[in-house]
Amino acid sequence: MPERLTLISFDLCPYVQRSAIVLKEKDVPYERVDIDLTDKPDWFLAISPRGKVPVLKVGEHVLFESSPIVEYLDETYPPRLHPEDPVRRARHRAWMEIGSAALADIWTLETTPERAAFDRAAAALRQKFTRIEDELGDGPYFAGESFSVVDAVFAPAFRYFDVFDKITDLGIFDGLPKVQKWRAALAGRPSVKTAVVADYNDRLRRFLHNQDGVLARMDRAAA
Repeated sequence: MPERLTLISFDLCPYVQRSAIVLKEKDVPYERVDIDLTDKPDWFLAISPRGKVPVLKVGEHVLFESSPIVEYLDETYPPRLHPEDPVRRARHRAWMEIGSAALADIWTLETTPERAAFDRAAAALRQKFTRIEDELGDGPYFAGESFSVVDAVFAPAFRYFDVFDKITDLGIFDGLPKVQKWRAALAGRPSVKTAVVADYNDRLRRFLHNQDGVLARMDRAAA
């Protein structure tokens, strides 16, 4: 009998979304428990060495950090989302790191009060997606017709722009038709849609305003 899975999460965390997307792609039943990261419960701190989400409980065992969690899920439950070829699989893992770097840039866009830092983060994101444009084929996904772990990594990054685009035009994806096609394909994927709560966009916007950074000021100015 398969061990019971519990995903400890936070409603806006993109790293949690990776795990939720992979679980959905594999049709694996699990329980999801959301916590408040501003008031972390003691039981969570006791099992999370870094005090971060996601945490995946596998029966009595605890896994932490999104990449090991996703790798465990892909090795344990079919279908495999990583390529079978070891070189291609290693390249996919490298692109996952680019996805994490993109999330760091996005965090700066969300939170920084300094316009210079904001512009640097936007430029860094633009550079990353320009490089990805050269890597993409005919799509609709990163590796063509097959949905992969790389798709699960980048889908949460693209999701931010559903809110950002309503505030300002950052031009991140201008002139990048393959990236735009990829973004649209991921947005329509059921596993991506269900990885967040129904009012995610509203929650993200409230989070931005609480940060009182450049984006929040832009949003208030446009209101």
